[in-house]
Amino acid sequence: MALTELILLALGLSMDASAVSISNSLCIDKIKLKHVLKMALMFAAFQGIMPLIGYFAANNFEDVISRFDHWIAFILLAIIGGKMLHEAIKAEINQECSLFSLTLKLLFVQAVATSIDALAVGVSLSALNVDIYYSITIISIVTFVCCTAAILVAKRFGNLLGKRAGIAGGIILISIGIKIFIEHMFFHV
Repeated sequence: MALTELILLALGLSMDASAVSISNSLCIDKIKLKHVLKMALMFAAFQGIMPLIGYFAANNFEDVISRFDHWIAFILLAIIGGKMLHEAIKAEINQECSLFSLTLKLLFVQAVATSIDALAVGVSLSALNVDIYYSITIISIVTFVCCTAAILVAKRFGNLLGKRAGIAGGIILISIGIKIFIEHMFFHV
């Protein structure tokens, strides 16, 4: 997988975390550096850990997976991207900030929830036999940057980014799945 594809994949994965970062930051009266770091680091860590788990779980089934790797990558990315698109299109940002507190427990739950897709992507990365450590480093860095940017922009632009971030993420993941499938089916040597 080329660096460009990996960055696009990471962008797609980071959209859920970025949307949650936007939502969180809209509920904080005054964003401080500690808020930015707590959110961005937690989301980046889980976006990196989950593909690693998926990758090593998939390696136990390498013989079976290698025959169907392009199908697996396409189906998983299409499902994940489709789910992101569906949720983003039907979502309405519901801001109930009166009792909001940005705790580590809340961030942990949000990070796990937004990185489940990354677990499935780890299975796809295993099927494609990529360097997982390089991949998760890129995914984590891109997620950190996207979440940081989302937090900093959220106060200025409000709710506009939430739905669009999920739509962009879904389109990116589906596009990468289609590209992998087409390359394997028609250009695989």
